[in-house]
Amino acid sequence: MEGQEGKQEAKLVLANKLFLLTHPDVPDIEKVRLREDVFSFVKADGMALLYESLAADSVLEMDQALLDSMRSAIADELKKLDDKIADAEENLGESEVREAHLAKSLFYIRISDKEKALEQLKVTETKTVAVGQKMDLVFYTLQLGFFYMDFDLIAKSIDKAKNLFEEGGDWERKNRLKVYEGLYCMSTRNFKKATNLFLDSISTFTTYELFPYDTFIFYTVLTSIISLDRVSLKQKVVDAPEILTVIGKIPFLSEFLNCLYGCQYKLFFSAFAGLTEQIKLDRYLQPHFRYYMREIRTVVYSQFLESYKSVTMEAMAMAFGVTVDFIDSELSRFIAAGKLHCKIDKVAGVLETNRPDAKNALYQVTIKQGDFLLNRIQKLSRVIDL
Repeated sequence: MEGQEGKQEAKLVLANKLFLLTHPDVPDIEKVRLREDVFSFVKADGMALLYESLAADSVLEMDQALLDSMRSAIADELKKLDDKIADAEENLGESEVREAHLAKSLFYIRISDKEKALEQLKVTETKTVAVGQKMDLVFYTLQLGFFYMDFDLIAKSIDKAKNLFEEGGDWERKNRLKVYEGLYCMSTRNFKKATNLFLDSISTFTTYELFPYDTFIFYTVLTSIISLDRVSLKQKVVDAPEILTVIGKIPFLSEFLNCLYGCQYKLFFSAFAGLTEQIKLDRYLQPHFRYYMREIRTVVYSQFLESYKSVTMEAMAMAFGVTVDFIDSELSRFIAAGKLHCKIDKVAGVLETNRPDAKNALYQVTIKQGDFLLNRIQKLSRVIDL
């Protein structure tokens, strides 16, 4: 069950290939190779249901003879597994019975029969006593969830794992669960929580079945930049030895992080342009691509404006290596959305910052809540009078 170093779970490799195969930005010549890889994978593991689904969506070509042979092989294998379970129940002990049920669960996972795999995992759980082994079953379920991007299944499995840890469980599995939960949070746009979970797991990472360590660092840096303040970013990311040893292997990531922290905005935008392709082609980040683009620009513009009470738009445009018109249109959208606290003097060509005062903000919230409470009391008094 434990992921070997550098060895990603084969089903998740397949899931990534399927994602790229349907991605509009992947070149056609690359899709030819991906289609061959997917077909070889599906054929080797006898994934009849997945093959039918892909053929129906015109991702793969239907070969009825191949499909029939897959179904025949599945039926034969299931008969052997059922015989093994029956033999274990009649002649062997409880651990052998559990192993026989687990083998059937893993077979359903291998052939991508999600519903039967989940049913069989539940049966296997009833035969399992040790908390660690129950946790392993939850990890199998989580991997199924990430293969199908079934976030409801993932959320329930994470909650189940946390409940199991109240009964016991070792630190190695607890640390692995943090990475699973972090990936779930990142995939559901909870970047703040994902950052905390990823940073907690940097020195104890063993979850190679999900993704390689390089990819883990990639996710950690991307989520940290839009979630942490400058001081925390410096302490936990920029100077982190675990990140420093890997970050140079990932194209543009080192420049992206260090140019932001070093206020080299022109170089930062160049690195950012290089990273956008990687974010677009990531199956977990791609749905949040536009959101992430907005958030990272909010961070960098806020950081630049933090140093000034007023600054010319020309100076800001030069710092970012863009035109004044681009900065004008960019900042207008962010100011209107309440993301940046400044105003544009178009005539003078100047930006004036108006940083919110925390005490004034608290005062305004208190006044608003007080008005709401008084209105509710007045309505209630009318009802009582009647």
